[in-house]
Amino acid sequence: MTTPEHRPVSPPGTDPTIAAPAATPPTAPPTAARPTAPAETPRQRRTGRTIGRTLALVLLLFVTVVLVLFVMFNTQTVQISLVFADVRAPLVVALLIAAGLGGLLVALAGAALSARRRNR
Repeated sequence: MTTPEHRPVSPPGTDPTIAAPAATPPTAPPTAARPTAPAETPRQRRTGRTIGRTLALVLLLFVTVVLVLFVMFNTQTVQISLVFADVRAPLVVALLIAAGLGGLLVALAGAALSARRRNR
């Protein structure tokens, strides 16, 4: 068994193994040496927007196709038991109403969180 190496005591945040540098007057950091990011040109910004719009359009088209297929395959009639009545409706109507109410809850929660973040 070996004994731990003795380390000199130094203030927190300093490395005792490195010798202290000679006292030098503080100098301002050079401003010309800092690399600057190239400014975005309007063409680059338009390209990014175009890609975003194209992606949104493709996503919208995909969701529309999926919803049409969803409606076509869920045409059977089901009984829906509500608190105040029993209703017979196509399954797709019941599922879309449930999805719409779920989306409304998510939107309300998002608006509440956004308002809370703004008030901080």
